[in-house]
Amino acid sequence: MNDRPNSLHALDKQSLVHPYTNLAVHQETGPHVITGGDGIYVVDDEGKRYIEGLAGLFCAGLGFSEQRLVEAATRQLKTMPFYHSFAHKSTEPGIRLAEKLLSIAPVSMSKVFFAGSGSEANDTAIKLIWYYNNALGRPEKKKIISRRKAYHGVTVATASLTGLPFNHRDFDLPIANILHTDCPHYWRFAETGETEEDFATRMANNLEAIILEEGPETIAAFFAEPVMVSGGVITPPKTYFEKVQAVLRKYDILLIADEVICGFGRTGNMFGSETYGLKPDMISCAKQLSAAYMPISALMINEKIADALVDQSRKIGTFSHGFTYGGHPVAAAVALEALTIYEEIDIVGHVRSVAPAFQDRVRKLGEHPLIGEARGVGLVAGLEFVKDKVTRENFPPAWQVANQAGKFATARGVLTRGLGDMVSLCPAMIIDDEQVDDLMTRMGLALDDTLAWARAQGHVG
Repeated sequence: MNDRPNSLHALDKQSLVHPYTNLAVHQETGPHVITGGDGIYVVDDEGKRYIEGLAGLFCAGLGFSEQRLVEAATRQLKTMPFYHSFAHKSTEPGIRLAEKLLSIAPVSMSKVFFAGSGSEANDTAIKLIWYYNNALGRPEKKKIISRRKAYHGVTVATASLTGLPFNHRDFDLPIANILHTDCPHYWRFAETGETEEDFATRMANNLEAIILEEGPETIAAFFAEPVMVSGGVITPPKTYFEKVQAVLRKYDILLIADEVICGFGRTGNMFGSETYGLKPDMISCAKQLSAAYMPISALMINEKIADALVDQSRKIGTFSHGFTYGGHPVAAAVALEALTIYEEIDIVGHVRSVAPAFQDRVRKLGEHPLIGEARGVGLVAGLEFVKDKVTRENFPPAWQVANQAGKFATARGVLTRGLGDMVSLCPAMIIDDEQVDDLMTRMGLALDDTLAWARAQGHVG
């Protein structure tokens, strides 16, 4: 790639800190600059076209060229480019979007709070959990339980909820009052002869054991993604959420559904909570809320939490939390248009029609010698790399086999990420059957390339 002193590549290396990037390697390789997009495809600065296999970062649900979203942003920029929602101020797009979200929520919700990212929405949920329990006169009920391999964000608090070691290492995380229970990955963690239902029972029992050990009067909430996408596209085992929610109800513990990735059609329902029977007290959403065309997130809260916020305002005199750009009118207008498009094109019906072929091809990739398990739901899937398919032993992390597979996928015209032992696939939800076939054919070739490389390196026989 071009690395002249004044090129974009050189300027990038001089100027930017890239998230989730090996910064030392980046100084050697430089960036991959993406300059355009069309449907499910993007184009780089050398003119090469790729299937965007992750819809950006699990977010560009309508692809990269939806003109109606551009027009919605343009109209709002011309009408009212910015205003805030502090101190009783409001804008029509924010009001309309809140109303719309409440109308499509998977369970009854009372109010909506807007922010700029999924991390901010989940961070707000943590603050409201603590605020709510103070309002109820329960200052000791503050501990929050997440799960190992969960992903809930990167703020100090949400990165603490995230159950991935690299999000904690040398950041002095997690903070106090954040606990982690088991990752409910049946294929990886089930005991010999244990059925899915038995495994789910054990997961729920282990959760209850933590609650009892800590003291139920100290446990405030449980965070869960319907599908643990960033942790490896881990779908819940049968009866898992049914049994977990029974434990939460038993001890008066709030359930927060993190729908940042699963929301708005990805799993074959408008929300992942519908797919897996969650009845949350709060729902965080972002990413596909605006099809990623503008940064916006939302936290929906139920009536009992909303009432507590009102009562505390009477007591304190104000609700002292908010973001300058929360409910930004341009972002809200784009999100409203995205939700309108989802309804008009029946995005849920489309995902359901395409998902069987998508998941069937994913399972076929699971037969590859390097893949231990191929898993997913709707239009999201993960491939877990193993050194031995029988023992399910993963490759040593230093070999970076999944990362290498991601590079081979790029060479085959698919942008995805090899992270840990996983390569994930999460294309724009507008993908069609022919494009699914193309995507999976390219991924099969990339896996073959990876196998040839691994053999040349002596990593496999």
